[in-house]
Amino acid sequence: MTPELAALAATALVHVAAVMWSQRSLQDDVGKEGNVGPRDNLESKLSDHTKRLRRALGNHIENIGLFIIAVVLVSFTESNSVFTALCAWLFVIARALYLPAYAFGWVPWRSVIFTAGFLATFAMIIASFF
Repeated sequence: MTPELAALAATALVHVAAVMWSQRSLQDDVGKEGNVGPRDNLESKLSDHTKRLRRALGNHIENIGLFIIAVVLVSFTESNSVFTALCAWLFVIARALYLPAYAFGWVPWRSVIFTAGFLATFAMIIASFF
């Protein structure tokens, strides 16, 4: 397995952690019945922490697609290198740090962490052309 594909697998683990953390916080706010129910009109019952976790999860979902594209491009074009491996793992680290940064309101670090992961992904895409 290439380092980029290993980073993609690690990103899936970060995603599972994000889902579990968000769901646990949701259940703390609305109870088991609210968590397994249709979740209609829950917004007013959610703590700020849960709302932040749900937004962090949404951001992760929005950004994982671009990373998947970057890994596929690097893999299919056989442009794997130390640089693309470092970028891939930088993305994983950034996404793992982004969750607590968003959940606990680390300003401005949340934006710095997001930017690092985004730029690493974009750099992988550019590297796939060479």
